[in-house]
Amino acid sequence: MDKRQKTGKNQRAGDKSAWKKALRRAWTEAGMTYGYLAVFLAGILFFLWFAGPVAAGIFNIGNVTGMVLSLLLTGYGWFHGRVHTFVRDLWQGRGGKILLAAVAVAAAAVFVTAAAETVGMIRSAANRPPENTTAVVLGCSVKGERPSTILWERIRAAYRYLSENPEAVCVLSGGQGKGEAISEAECMYRYLTDMGIDGERLLIEDASTTTEENLRFSMELLKERGIEGEITIVTSEFHEYRANAMAKRLGIVSYSTPSHTFLLYLPTYYVRELYGILYYMLR
Repeated sequence: MDKRQKTGKNQRAGDKSAWKKALRRAWTEAGMTYGYLAVFLAGILFFLWFAGPVAAGIFNIGNVTGMVLSLLLTGYGWFHGRVHTFVRDLWQGRGGKILLAAVAVAAAAVFVTAAAETVGMIRSAANRPPENTTAVVLGCSVKGERPSTILWERIRAAYRYLSENPEAVCVLSGGQGKGEAISEAECMYRYLTDMGIDGERLLIEDASTTTEENLRFSMELLKERGIEGEITIVTSEFHEYRANAMAKRLGIVSYSTPSHTFLLYLPTYYVRELYGILYYMLR
């Protein structure tokens, strides 16, 4: 190796060493430890997880809430020293103690509420029906004439259920919204029949625009056909709790046949549903 090559190699090694020293200095100045680094990185990962659906046109209170909380988590991981100092200083005054206590109580209330709703979601999704129970599939958005990702997941769940329960009939429920070339019910009918489900087993309810209307109009349609009794609600796993709660208020005995949400979208819809359940219970 000649002198010039050796000098270049030493320079690259020196640059790499300087970069490491600069990073270590920034880490030390931030008071970073491995625990807080994990918090910082977790915040970034959660932010990306909630931001991901935006690229697919999914933007709602679920991913907004998730992104804000993720940024707060990231900020705490990096600036935890300043945060601790600020809280300690605030605690010195009477007003500060009251403010911090109020924040702590509010955070605890949010946590307990979210935990209770989550337990409700899990228990409801696990409440499976007896064989050949009449199914009601709840619609979701249609892109032109094609199902959205969430609706496609529900169609697949309905297909599995109807294949495993050959004597069950099924109501496909969902009207036609803005930007939809056909109704959600018609979209589900087309796909299920293309997949081999006998159209005679499928009833179309295409006037509803809300979950409550899905259930109410579907039961009216079943009654007109002389079909009574229990139903199983085919919808996303995060939505089963609220849908079954609505069914109970309408006097319907219901079970759950949940679809499985695409992992990238699940946190966004889960958080949005927390708001939906709270709104429904309080109204």
